Amino acid sequence: MKEGCRSRGPGARTALITGGAGFIGAHLSRALLNQGYEVRIIDNESTGQRQNVPPGARYFRGDVRNLSDLAAAFQGGVEVVFHLAAQVSNIKSFENPREDFTTNVLGTLNVLEMCERHGVPRLLYASSMAVYGEAGELPVGETSPCVPTSYYGISKHCAESYLLAASQNPLSRLKVTALRMFNVFGPLQSLTNPYQGVVSVFISNVISDQPVTIYGTGHQTRDFIYIDDIVRAWLLAIDNDAACNRAINLGSNTRVSVLELLTAVLEAAGKNGAPWPLRYEPRLFGDQDHIRCDNRLAGSLLGWQPQVSFLTGLQRTIRWAREGR
Repeated sequence: MKEGCRSRGPGARTALITGGAGFIGAHLSRALLNQGYEVRIIDNESTGQRQNVPPGARYFRGDVRNLSDLAAAFQGGVEVVFHLAAQVSNIKSFENPREDFTTNVLGTLNVLEMCERHGVPRLLYASSMAVYGEAGELPVGETSPCVPTSYYGISKHCAESYLLAASQNPLSRLKVTALRMFNVFGPLQSLTNPYQGVVSVFISNVISDQPVTIYGTGHQTRDFIYIDDIVRAWLLAIDNDAACNRAINLGSNTRVSVLELLTAVLEAAGKNGAPWPLRYEPRLFGDQDHIRCDNRLAGSLLGWQPQVSFLTGLQRTIRWAREGR
């Protein structure tokens, strides 16, 4: 039988974050540095930004699709890997399915190979609500059927399946947790990339007095979760034996429609006095109509519950956006 997730104390460990110059990785790297980890980051800067890398982290510009790039980041040993590097856009997954597959599946297999080669004991994987597809019943729990409807969701589910299968191999030292994140938002999420989350897109439109584009009816619902709650869950999972070799949902267990989101952004930005100009476009193929997270497993295994309300998170994010960071 394998040993548990625990190895040495957190102050002694080296952590590698793939995609660490991106939105979630930037927040996670700061939290790990604050806990005394030696932090390494590898990112190809396709969506991440070098300026997001905090002082004290060792940075490698590289791509998870290239084993030689990964070899440099793993050199000297790593005790915990946070695999966040991915192509994360549903739209782009249909526009360029080969890039989606090579990044999300082959890139993950490369990370897995390097973990096995270097004897890494622990890997946490950034999975997605997209693995569930159009859920038959809400909220979706970890035992709900995974029937992804987008190439992106398919690639994330495929990569997750490889990692969880590898972690249950008795000949492998590696222990894996797949964290299925729902609609994460907060400071550092790109305000200029239209393929990023809908929250940052709406905030960017509103604070720059631009029309907002609604795809479909606007009655689609999402489960929004603030970045600080997400980072706290990742940290809680590192040394938690009960979290090993399984997938865990991370969401708020609430639903907000796209139109309700827009109303909330306008109110938080102080721009709700007059009707906002809207443009309606056809529904994006592969997008989920409705999703809501059953987060009870995270509560029971990690002792985790969201602490930042949706409106508080919006206010913090808008304040950051207006400061022009």
